[in-house]
Amino acid sequence: MTIDMKNLPNDITVLHQLVLGLVETLKNKDEELKKLRHHLALLRRNHYGRKSEKCDRDQLDLAFAMIEAALGKKGEGEPAPEEKEPEKDKKKGHGRRPLPGHLPRQRIEHPVDKEKLVCKGCGGRLEKIGEEVSEQLEYIPASFYVKQHVRMKYACKCCQENVVISEYPSQPVEKGIPGPGLIAHVITSKYCDHLPLNRQEMIFKRNGLDIRRSTLADWVKYGSDLLEPLYKTMKNAVLKSKKIHTDDIPVPVQDPLCQGTKTGRLWVYSGDEDHPYDVYDYTADRSSRRPKDFLDGYKGYLQADAYKGYDNIYEKCDVMEVACWAHARRKFFDSQETDREYALTALADIRKLYDVEDEAKGKPPREIKCLRQEKSKPLLDAFEKWMKEAGMSILPKSPMGQAISYALSNWEALNAYTADGDLDIDNNAAERALRCIAVGRKNWLFAGSDAGGRRAAILYTMVSSCKRHGVDPWAYMADVLDKVSSHPARLIDELLPDKWKSLKNKQSASSPEA
Repeated sequence: MTIDMKNLPNDITVLHQLVLGLVETLKNKDEELKKLRHHLALLRRNHYGRKSEKCDRDQLDLAFAMIEAALGKKGEGEPAPEEKEPEKDKKKGHGRRPLPGHLPRQRIEHPVDKEKLVCKGCGGRLEKIGEEVSEQLEYIPASFYVKQHVRMKYACKCCQENVVISEYPSQPVEKGIPGPGLIAHVITSKYCDHLPLNRQEMIFKRNGLDIRRSTLADWVKYGSDLLEPLYKTMKNAVLKSKKIHTDDIPVPVQDPLCQGTKTGRLWVYSGDEDHPYDVYDYTADRSSRRPKDFLDGYKGYLQADAYKGYDNIYEKCDVMEVACWAHARRKFFDSQETDREYALTALADIRKLYDVEDEAKGKPPREIKCLRQEKSKPLLDAFEKWMKEAGMSILPKSPMGQAISYALSNWEALNAYTADGDLDIDNNAAERALRCIAVGRKNWLFAGSDAGGRRAAILYTMVSSCKRHGVDPWAYMADVLDKVSSHPARLIDELLPDKWKSLKNKQSASSPEA
């Protein structure tokens, strides 16, 4: 809005309108400036700052003090709270940890020189009275070896006929050179240790093996094909869960049509404790039909962010929406740059909800539900009232206004966790399950095709589910790849990570060495 300062109108009404226009313009400019500062703060924090959203406890205490002072809760007649003496920090143990007992030991004896074995006092010979053992951790580079399968042949010497030869055991790759342990090593290195195939190719060369990247990619394909029946079994199990945590992450995928990369998606669906598997699904886009297709027939709780693509799933009465307090909290955290006082107040209130969850840890679901109804529900009601009151004095399009709008528009779903002790306050389980992809994506950069994305979903399912049960992914896949082709389909459940671990523990307990 431009004004000619030399030719201002004399009419008071016109001047009044000009002033109102200037005030409105300044408000818009101020709102735009706040938005720009907010986006700049986010960019700087994402690029240079720490990703943690933890707040200084003193800041939250200050926010509480400001609220109480404003409400006049601390009257002069009220007794001051007793100050507790700060507990002394327990001294942490010093010294290095002992080396694991399961590691093999190589005993190296260092004898004393013979001339030192003569007593300096009487000239007699010194006798051994003990020994002092110190341990040193050593490393031998990973080694390759060749496994020779020797098949015995028999024939009749009389007639030179009826040749008999022993059967060749089934292999992951028929007539191929990789054993199940090597295929498991390539898969684990890429999908667990985030080593792309080109780096593995160089590692093999240092060990004197010339194995091309394309060959390694073929081995990954063979491994995923063999593990696909287990993947489908895990998917069917997760769909029987009472609750499922889900989230998605973008993945660059090579696209020959556009001579570059497109954006695919990897989704994770984490089952409950009775169906403890993290199942991934690859899709070429993020349309709403993708999660709907995967969750077809599911009945239970679905905990996710506020992505609109889930709405058509919640329309069915069989699937109940549970929102994520971590997502709601993040929006308040990000608004500190523009509305610090309001942001700290909101973060302090949300911290109270998480304090209840800390108190509930380890309790049975029924007690957790009662605790939430007793303590969390009043906190939620008070927080809702505060947001509605604060929203009346905050610009709706400001970061704080959007944070409040997000929470209130998803309020029913954000309260859903208090109705059942089996539910979680946030969706961090799914976000943790996607962290391995976020780290790996920085190394392997992109998937080679949509088919490669689907293979990645299968193999990430194996690796993540193994981690969930404290199972070594390499040991699991090396054993399963050796068995799965000849294992009865009706007993496929025996090869699931939790069942596999249970069986191995029983075998270890019953072995003579144990």
